[in-house]
Amino acid sequence: MINKIISFSIKNKFIVGLLTLALIGVGIYSMSTINLGSVPDITNNQVQVMTVSQNLATEDIEQFVTYPVELAMGNLPGVTEIRSVSRFGLSVVTIVFEDEMGIYKPRQLVQEKLNEVRDKIPEKFGSPSMGPITTGLGEIYQYTIKPKPGYEDKYSPTELRTIQDWIVKRQMTLVDGVVDVNAFGGKIKQYEIAINPEKLNALNVSISEVFEALQRNNVNTGGAYIEKNNMANFIRGEGLVRSLDDIREIVVRNENNIPVTIGDVAEKVHFGSQVRYGAFTQDGQEAVGGMVLMLKGSNPNSVIQNVQERMKKVQKSLPEGLEIKPFLDRSSLIERTTSTVKTNLLEGALIVIFALVILLGSVRGGIITATTIPLSLLFAFILMKQFNVWANLMSLGAIDFGIIIDGAVIIIEGTVYEIQKRIRSGKIKFNQGVMDEVAYDAGSTMMGSAFFGQIIILIVFAPILFLSGVEGKMFQPMAYTFGFAMIGAIFLCLTYVPMMSALFMKPIQNKKNWFGKFERWLEKVSDKIIDGIQWAYVPLLKGALRFKTIVIIVAIVLLGLSGFIFSRMGGEFVPQLDEGDLAMQALIRPGSGLSEAIDVSTKIENILLDNFPEIKTAVARIGVADIPTDPMPMDIADMFIILEKDMDKWTTVETKEELIAEIKEILDEKLTGVNLVFSQPVELRFNELLTGVREDVAVKLYGEDLDVLAQKAEEMGEIIQTIPGVGDVNPERTSGLPQMTVRYNRKKIAQYGLDIEKLNEYVSAAFAGGVAGVIFEGEKRFDMVIRFDENHRRSIEDLRTLYIDLPDGTQVPIKEVADINYVPGPMQISRDNTFRRTYVGVNTRGRDVESVVTDIQEKLDAELDLPPGYYITYGGEFENLQRAKGRLMIVVPIALFLIFVLLYFALQSFSQSIMIYIAIPLAAIGGVIALWMRDMPFSISAGVGFIVLFGVAVLNGLVLINRFNSLKEEGVTSIRERILTGTKERIRPIMLTATTDIFGFLPMAFSASAGAEVQRPLATVVIGGMLTATLLTLVVLPVLYTLVEGRNDRRKSLKAPNANVIIILIICGGLFGLPAVANAQQQEQEKDSLSTITLEQARKRAVENYPKIQSARLEIESQQALKKTAWDLGNTQIFTGKEEVGNGSDGVYTQFGIQQQNIDVFGIASRLKLQKERVALAESALDLSVIELEREVSQAWAMVYATKNNYQVYEQLDSIFTDIERAARIRLETEATSKLEYLATSNQANQVQIQKEQAYRDYLSAMQRLNLWFANDTLFTVPDVPTSQLDEPLNYVADSLMNHPMLNVSKQRVDVADATIKERRSQFFPQLQGQYGRQQVDGQSGLYQYQIGIRIPLFFGPELGRTQSAKINRDIASQNLRQNQLELNAAYQGMKEQYLKWLYSWNYYRDEALPLAQEQRDGAILAYREGAIDYVTFLQNIRDAIRIEVDSWNAFGSYLDSRYQLEYYLKTTN
Repeated sequence: MINKIISFSIKNKFIVGLLTLALIGVGIYSMSTINLGSVPDITNNQVQVMTVSQNLATEDIEQFVTYPVELAMGNLPGVTEIRSVSRFGLSVVTIVFEDEMGIYKPRQLVQEKLNEVRDKIPEKFGSPSMGPITTGLGEIYQYTIKPKPGYEDKYSPTELRTIQDWIVKRQMTLVDGVVDVNAFGGKIKQYEIAINPEKLNALNVSISEVFEALQRNNVNTGGAYIEKNNMANFIRGEGLVRSLDDIREIVVRNENNIPVTIGDVAEKVHFGSQVRYGAFTQDGQEAVGGMVLMLKGSNPNSVIQNVQERMKKVQKSLPEGLEIKPFLDRSSLIERTTSTVKTNLLEGALIVIFALVILLGSVRGGIITATTIPLSLLFAFILMKQFNVWANLMSLGAIDFGIIIDGAVIIIEGTVYEIQKRIRSGKIKFNQGVMDEVAYDAGSTMMGSAFFGQIIILIVFAPILFLSGVEGKMFQPMAYTFGFAMIGAIFLCLTYVPMMSALFMKPIQNKKNWFGKFERWLEKVSDKIIDGIQWAYVPLLKGALRFKTIVIIVAIVLLGLSGFIFSRMGGEFVPQLDEGDLAMQALIRPGSGLSEAIDVSTKIENILLDNFPEIKTAVARIGVADIPTDPMPMDIADMFIILEKDMDKWTTVETKEELIAEIKEILDEKLTGVNLVFSQPVELRFNELLTGVREDVAVKLYGEDLDVLAQKAEEMGEIIQTIPGVGDVNPERTSGLPQMTVRYNRKKIAQYGLDIEKLNEYVSAAFAGGVAGVIFEGEKRFDMVIRFDENHRRSIEDLRTLYIDLPDGTQVPIKEVADINYVPGPMQISRDNTFRRTYVGVNTRGRDVESVVTDIQEKLDAELDLPPGYYITYGGEFENLQRAKGRLMIVVPIALFLIFVLLYFALQSFSQSIMIYIAIPLAAIGGVIALWMRDMPFSISAGVGFIVLFGVAVLNGLVLINRFNSLKEEGVTSIRERILTGTKERIRPIMLTATTDIFGFLPMAFSASAGAEVQRPLATVVIGGMLTATLLTLVVLPVLYTLVEGRNDRRKSLKAPNANVIIILIICGGLFGLPAVANAQQQEQEKDSLSTITLEQARKRAVENYPKIQSARLEIESQQALKKTAWDLGNTQIFTGKEEVGNGSDGVYTQFGIQQQNIDVFGIASRLKLQKERVALAESALDLSVIELEREVSQAWAMVYATKNNYQVYEQLDSIFTDIERAARIRLETEATSKLEYLATSNQANQVQIQKEQAYRDYLSAMQRLNLWFANDTLFTVPDVPTSQLDEPLNYVADSLMNHPMLNVSKQRVDVADATIKERRSQFFPQLQGQYGRQQVDGQSGLYQYQIGIRIPLFFGPELGRTQSAKINRDIASQNLRQNQLELNAAYQGMKEQYLKWLYSWNYYRDEALPLAQEQRDGAILAYREGAIDYVTFLQNIRDAIRIEVDSWNAFGSYLDSRYQLEYYLKTTN
């Protein structure tokens, strides 16, 4: 079937070309219209039921609202979880459904139940309704309505809120994809009738009378119509209130025919505002804002674009002086993550193409293979569009074009191999028919193994599709996208690639044109690279075949080592995506009012803006918004800190972690009683919607009694705070709500003839305000509210003196029928699946989640006592991680089994399938070690990376074993010959696929842009795994093949080695390198007694051996060891003794005592920071020492090279003059010349000999200087390399010297000085001390004593002096840095001129003088020997030639010296 498709494609090139064009067109359309987001929406399928009853206490809300709603929803089909939060005036119940139920069916089921529930909830206790159809990614656009400069005083908060509710919100809700607009901040306008109770009493008017009067006088009516003059005239009675004056004129009652109006009984009638339970601040001022909520399932990118377009129109409709400014626009996150994906894909593709062209040795082959990259990606976009898979960081993040094009690489390499084979067999002419045959042979031969390899990769991704929950939503798009791209690559390999190979891979006939020369040069480069790989690989392979047992043992040991490392590796769910902004929760003193929360928020915003220029704006949402999807109390503020995205512009700190630490430090210093919890905007919302908890880890405590839950939560928080790696600890606030509780006396109520419902209405109306109707202003509508005026709503006495109407018309204060006192109540009651619970939220910092939770479990089990019926569970990210790991335990074995089944189908051999299968654990070695080296914990991203790796790792083995089998069929009987031939022929495709796979992931592995955190573990695992898989496959697989095939050929050799042999081999495993050393020592010695060393080898050897470098490395270790000194917990003293002994008294006997003094906990952070900077200084000093050493070694090496060439010039001349002198003596003896000529020749020969000796001494001296840097006894010289290898072009223009290691050392000294200042300042902080002892008093045991103290440095003169000295040292370091900058720049400019001077000199000598001098010397010698010139002319020419040659080598030496010095100045560090 495969061969038929390939044959059809080659024969029908035009059809394949049309299909390719169609693929491009449809692919581009799909790419431009596909849903685009930042990350997958991992919010579970949930419906929120919200009930607002602003006057009900927390316990009442739970009993009368929350519990009936939970009970009704519990038996709905598909419900997996029910969570609820009950707090004063608000109930939010979250019902989580199975994802398979879709979006609208759960809402329909919930709505049906709500219709039943409303009948069970008492009247005026609120009406439950469903929240908007949105998710954690739904908060796409948040904005503020701000007055422009000059209009700040024109608009009040009430007016701004009115504009938000009736202008902005109304227009924004009409945008396609917007489900709702949530408003926050400002004041909701009301028509308020402020009542003075004393005035009411004086007029003998009750609140109920006022209320009824307002209701009766705010009504419209109609009276049908009257026909007149054939026209219907409709009758309308207008009685609606239109203004404040209308309200004032409403009559309450008539007293002796005198009307008593609202204006008479009210203190004032004015525009008021609704009682606020939330607020909004921005940049230190109260503000009004809104949040656009996106409909679940909509395309975020297009919805945000629609919102932005509509906002431009809304802006035009705003009153003069107002503008809408977004502060959180999700499009920026989408843009940054999309940019990351684009950059990684583009860089990966370019690197892959470059590696492909170089290793393949064919530009056309590389281009054909490279074109499959965009084509397969377009194919993937088509299927993504059809299957509604979104394009985002996760779906596109795992695409490695190296893996995608493996099949195309194998086919193209096979085509090149077939062409070369035919050329070697004498085939010179390649017409189209021959090329069709070549393309078919290559495609059909290679596609067998390539096709199975691609199917294996597809099968590997299939189990990821069975992941469920959060991990499924996150990684399923990745599996779909990669699978789509791989399917596209398979189709292209069967059709497009063979067709293009047949058309464009024909050998070039005219090899003299530029393209022919370039391809021939490229082939040579490729062959050299492959030859170099084979040169290194073949001896390794032969050694492995010789020591098979040791190879197997080493592989097993490495596997065991990686398993051990993996067992010690921590775990996290998914690496945190850096959203670019911060979310900070400010938890104010429990029970704080709204005004205090606003005051604290504005203070925080001002502090942040004043101290951190990195912060663009800071906003705070306090309490609940208009749509209470986030049920926050008034003592919690959600703050969004919008940061400058270009971190190069940051000045205060360098990383977000440092910024968080600095913010926490400065706010802790300037504010008291405020607890801070840091997160990120989207992450915060995801955590809250998924688990009901905002932090990474939720330690949940279940129980019945709210007081016990609150107490135990505080104890848990204190225990958890002591665990390393715990950043923020936030126990849920469940108690401490200040309440004025009215407890009714039923007997007195009965005596007065009252009822509780009426009394409750009085209390609610007087203080919360009773809505007496609605007043319309055009389309706007506002509540008309009656309540006590502000002066009578301030204290409990105002509540106690509230007068109640009695049935007989008289009034009594409410305190006559009720006891009114302050009684604290619960702030919040949280429930999971109808069970009460509280929690302690934990954010980890600097450690992985899994290890932190393990420590928490151990600590709580040991130190926390729980009453019967109370228990703890762990939720949040840890819960997701555990569930995902459990799912991976099922998914990974399935993937491994499917890989084995496919291998067996491909090879039809159980033993060979097992052989190739060995590549999987060998690949795992590299993946684990790569994670460990990069200090990354295991995460689900890494787990998916391992799944990808296992599929890719078997491809090389499959290609290799297939070739071994084909050689066996061709009649190669020797197993060793089979292995050597097969590996030699397949080393190129194996290296091609491995290199492209690794290079494709390189940008992803080292990217630092937005979203790279999620991709990095996956790429790291694949790169590390492919490195070891390729290396070990090429070594271990031939060994296993030898053993298996040898078993088939020689049954007797199947006996396993006995136990003693195994033990000896294991012991000798560590000595694996000894045979290679022994073989090396037996090699034939070089004739030259001096070993040669290249420049790179010299630099490397010097860096490895030179004591100064070793000293610098030890300095780093020393400074790292000194980190331990930061933890100064003082001195421990253990003692015993007696006191008050005598006069027959035993006194006080201290049996055992322990004392800890000088516990300096407040200085730990500053000392750690100082030591960190000192380590960095030592590392910078090492970098500087290395490049300085490399400069010195390079100069010494260049001197040896120049003096050696000078010596060789004189050595040649000495040999020549020896012959000339001998000839001159013979001519003298035969009287063919004069004695004067002979003496002149002899003198010149002696002079040359002396000059040769001097040159030799210079050469030896230069060698001694060079070998000084190697610090060993072996004497090295330089090899005879051509000058062209040392004379490569040098870019001598430095963009900037600011990153030179010398300046880095100076900068680091400034950083050390800064850290020293902070360390000195920490000495002003107090130190702690404590003492404990067990005692006997007068013989009575079981007593103890303890002391806790604090040492405060009251006389801090010495420390002040040291701090001032540290500041001066910092200024000194800064001045030294400036001086070094000036000196470095001057030295660089001077050296650049020196380099150019010697460069031009050497160019002249190399191109003109030296060739002429050599020609002059050779010509003079030849002419003198033949008698064409006399000895005077001969000597003159020889002297001139010698001088030019020696000068040229001196010039070259000076050129190299200046070059290497200039390279030193051009060195930079990242």
